[in-house]
Amino acid sequence: MIMTREDVVSVLGPMDETLIADILSTGASFEDLREAWAWLNGDEALMGEGRPLPGTRVAELIDLLDADEDD
Repeated sequence: MIMTREDVVSVLGPMDETLIADILSTGASFEDLREAWAWLNGDEALMGEGRPLPGTRVAELIDLLDADEDD
């Protein structure tokens, strides 16, 4: 299923339209975005649960979201 702008905002809250477009252009799913957000906000807890490291699309989303937080 294709992720929409509303899906992005439902996970991340209001944000820059350019970042939303960048996220949508990755082709990632809604679940990928939720996983990326979880890793970005609690990677130690997820690793402690023994979860595998994020896949390529999730890692790409993490990079986009992390770069936005640095700005």
